[in-house]
Amino acid sequence: MKVTCDREKLLHAFQTAAGVAPSRSPKPILQNLKLEAGAERTTLIGTDLEVGIRIEVAGFNVEVPGHVVLPISRFGSILRESSDEKLDLQSDGQKTLVRGERTEFQLPSENPDEFPDVVTFGEETYHELPGRFFRELIHRTVFATETESSRYALGGVLLEMTADGITGVATDGRRLAKQESPATAVKGHATGDTMTIVPTRAMQLIERVLADGEESIQIAARDNDVLVRSGAATVYSRLVEGRYPKWRDVFPRGEGVAQIELPVGPFHAAVRQAAIVTSENRRGVDFTFGGGNVVMVAHGAEFGESHVELPIAYDGQEIPVMLDPRYMIDFLRVLDPEQTFTIELRDAKSAAVCRTDDGYGYVIMPLSREQAAAANP
Repeated sequence: MKVTCDREKLLHAFQTAAGVAPSRSPKPILQNLKLEAGAERTTLIGTDLEVGIRIEVAGFNVEVPGHVVLPISRFGSILRESSDEKLDLQSDGQKTLVRGERTEFQLPSENPDEFPDVVTFGEETYHELPGRFFRELIHRTVFATETESSRYALGGVLLEMTADGITGVATDGRRLAKQESPATAVKGHATGDTMTIVPTRAMQLIERVLADGEESIQIAARDNDVLVRSGAATVYSRLVEGRYPKWRDVFPRGEGVAQIELPVGPFHAAVRQAAIVTSENRRGVDFTFGGGNVVMVAHGAEFGESHVELPIAYDGQEIPVMLDPRYMIDFLRVLDPEQTFTIELRDAKSAAVCRTDDGYGYVIMPLSREQAAAANP
């Protein structure tokens, strides 16, 4: 293989693909990326066997087609530290020569034939939607997934795809985030009864891939895996096994619910202030809505007390509820500070339900006094 590349373009793709590689693995070759240089396209590939990515990289002049395995740490450092606009890469399968205008590096290279392949996007049935919609879906849900491994099905985002839309759902058992987005089903693609649970790490990778693009993306859900194509990148991921909870049952129904409209920015600031005195051992904040105000009170044995008031457009009967402020802050930080949202409250023992007018719903389970005082609730 013998090629000349645009260093900045390769660096950008290399950093994205490197996020897939495992820090430790019984297969050391996975701690590398594979570069395939062909007459028509050059592709960078990374995988940990559970999640994989293919990125077509522009800015290559291919003199001799071929492929090479590039060590992430060393080659990534060369790309970052070099000031050259162009770099020459040459490999004979055993070593790789990297040349700049006044620099030269020789790196050992593993056999590229031993690097696992990542499938291309060849599906005829899929869902299509603007990349910014799917990026928002991920941004508004992925933070609510279970970070521990005790409940595998909660370790990812559930995707439900119908004829005209896609819904993403994430929960850790204490709060639940749900985002709906319009999408087009191509040739009848739908998830049906299949549990399409995409691992958290794969969703975070997809969000990074979508960060710079505004083009449409395609999503194909299969029995055991999912493929997402966006412009020059394709992300592959195995699905999380297990049954997802019946998330629709979490959203309360019926009468007797107060609907209170709140401004995102001011409410976010007030919650952050009230949470200042909370600690790992005492997380709860008492929220009382009524009389034209929301009053937030926290008692921390170690750090004192807080009392924060915010005027709101609700003069109804007082409704108290104790919530973990971390979960409320997580919800508020993914919204535009200038917008408003509606919080639905019934009583101190019922879940608080937050909704926006663009298909976003968020449920926070209330805390009891015992939970609020427990360590690491």
